[in-house]
Amino acid sequence: MSPTPPLNMLRTFEAAARHLSFTRAARELHVTQAAVSQQIRQLEAILGVRLFKRMNRALLLTDAGQEYAVPVRQAMQTIAEATRRLGGHQETGILTISILPSIAARWLVPRIGRFRQMHPGVDLRLHTSFTPVDFERDGVDAAIRLGHWGSPLTRRHLYGEILMREFIFPVCSPALIGGTPPLRRPEDLRFHTLLQDEYINWDDWFEKVGVVGSFDTHNGPAFFDSAMSLQAAVDGIGIALGRTPLVARDLMIGRLVAPFPLRVLHKVAYRFVCPKGDEENPKIRAFHDWLFAEVAAWKREIADHPMLSLEGIDETDG
Repeated sequence: MSPTPPLNMLRTFEAAARHLSFTRAARELHVTQAAVSQQIRQLEAILGVRLFKRMNRALLLTDAGQEYAVPVRQAMQTIAEATRRLGGHQETGILTISILPSIAARWLVPRIGRFRQMHPGVDLRLHTSFTPVDFERDGVDAAIRLGHWGSPLTRRHLYGEILMREFIFPVCSPALIGGTPPLRRPEDLRFHTLLQDEYINWDDWFEKVGVVGSFDTHNGPAFFDSAMSLQAAVDGIGIALGRTPLVARDLMIGRLVAPFPLRVLHKVAYRFVCPKGDEENPKIRAFHDWLFAEVAAWKREIADHPMLSLEGIDETDG
């Protein structure tokens, strides 16, 4: 019987087999490419078979390598899952939440202090990202994302719950309201700089509120992060499309104003997401319950504001 290879060798093989690259595997494992190559040679010596075909500009698995990669990957996933669940039996330790930078900066971060007071044993870490979360690869416990729920395959593996919806409407510095030219009706926007947001579109807003006419809706600077476009609006650079949770505080204190009482319900919702089964992990459950309580309290705070109120929105789909 062949000896069982060391776990570190198997971890190296799994990464190299997944990437089909020693270089990318080394980057993931934070070691050198030479170290990965040496680990693979030692593993092949222990097993007595070649696992990779080393081509000039490519790395391929041999038949034996393909056969071996499947149970090794499953074993690594099982170990990672068991470790995550073992560490989740208590409401203490590190909790990593993946979240969009804009909602993190403009809504969540100002509230984090209250979570720390309620759960001092949880070391909360925010991982900001625009990309779809990969819980295993990114080392993330739960995520807050803006979007559709996903495919049936995604739903089988993830627990998801709508956190909140949002409205979209123009916002600007109070100085622009009575400026030259003034902002009295949506058609007046053609005379102003329209700040561009990667994720929401001026043309869609104009169409939904029934504004017709031919003018350039892409005449302003573009921002990949909504928080930056809104800061540009605060600074008087132009007019941005605001989203309820991102502009609520600025509207309440008067740093931003909504020039028109026209708002459009965003077609997608913010969702709380985690691997299925992990929703009962004490740390994740503590954050989930605190987060949803914060949203409920915030909705009550903004309920009397005509542009911000989220009362009566159907949150069963999004």
